[in-house]
Parts: sequence; C-alpha cells; structure tokens
Amino acid sequence: MDPRLQQLLRLVLEEYIDTAAPVGSQHLVNRYTLGISPATVRNWFAELDERGLLEQPHTSGGRVPTEAAFKQYVEEGLVPKSVNKRTRERLMAAVGSAQDERLKAMARELAELTGLAAIAANEGRDTYYTGLSKLLAQPEFRDWQSMMELSKLLDQLDETLAGLKRIRFDEPLVLLGKDCPFGPDCSLLVGRATRGELLALLGPIRMDYKQAMSYLITALDVLND
Repeated sequence: MDPRLQQLLRLVLEEYIDTAAPVGSQHLVNRYTLGISPATVRNWFAELDERGLLEQPHTSGGRVPTEAAFKQYVEEGLVPKSVNKRTRERLMAAVGSAQDERLKAMARELAELTGLAAIAANEGRDTYYTGLSKLLAQPEFRDWQSMMELSKLLDQLDETLAGLKRIRFDEPLVLLGKDCPFGPDCSLLVGRATRGELLALLGPIRMDYKQAMSYLITALDVLND
C-alpha cells in the first residue's frame, strides 16, 4: 500500500479508537497539519473504501475503520506502549494477594487500569471475570440487544475458556471481530502464564490494542516472577 494511504489509515484508526466517532477529512488536516487539502484526503478515503478498510456510516459524515483495517493494524505488529513504574507496582501488589486470590486480584486491577473486562482462569475449571460494567459503558454495547448477547456469552465463560486452553500459543493472542468467541463486535487479548493460568482482556473492536497489550504482557510477567 502507498505509504501515504498507510499513514492516513493509521491516523483514522487512532482517532477512532480515541473518540468512537467517524473521522472527517477537515479534522485530520487541521489536527495533523498534513499539508494537503481536505479534498485530497477524501480522495484517499475513497481508495481505502475500495480496499475495504474504511466505511462511511452516514453520507455526509466521516469514515470509520472496518474490521479488516483493525486486523491489518494488529497483524502489522503491535509495539506495546511502555508501562510506568506506578502501574507495574499496582500489578505487583495484586499478585501479593493470597495464593487462591491472586489471579482474581490481577484481573480486577487490569479491569481498573484498562476500562475493559478482564477474565482469568486457573489450570482447573475455575473462571472469573470483572469489569463488565466498564465494558457495557462503551458506545458499542449501549443498546439492549448487544448487552444481552454479550451477557449470554459470558454466562458460557467456562466453555469458551476451555476451548482457549486447548490452543497452543507462546505469545498473547488477539482474537478480533469474527474470530472473537464473545461475538463479532468484540476483541479478546489472551495470554498464558507459565503456571498455565489464562489472563484475557475483552473489549470492543475499537480498542487501544497497544495499551491493552502492554498491560496484559506486564501482568503476565508479574505473575511469572
């Protein structure tokens, strides 16, 4: 892909992650001093539309990234954001809980830090999730039907995690959109600690993947120490 189109797509992705609102050409030109006209940006939007990477929810509105755009964004390589000392200390404090509570404590801390739902499972069939209210506060899940569908899938959490436990992976996985076991409007980041424990973050497709992945990797490192 032309580097200019790649840059424009990245800007749209990051703006949409931040705002959950369609991104307009004039806004991009003004905010990023692109040195091109809004008309040129709209022409590039049209090219990305044809590639299936952007779509226009409303005729006169801006663009939003498609599932394919987010998959490309993830597959091109996520460079996790750095985690500050205070965040790491909070995660380390969670692990300081009693042995049978440390995984739940870690999940609760991850939910607080990310604003996503956090899921934990030990080597047995014990599962736990927290932060559902934070997840349902996201714009994507505010309608009643989406809330009910997601709640129903979480009720089947044991079965879903049992399936994930059978998958072999050394690095954290990103299961996005149609690949996500919690529905096509979601993304799941899941990692495994050396003791076999699973930790996962569940959110909308419109997720800050770099930040979420950094928290998940740090949490797994802390669990492994």
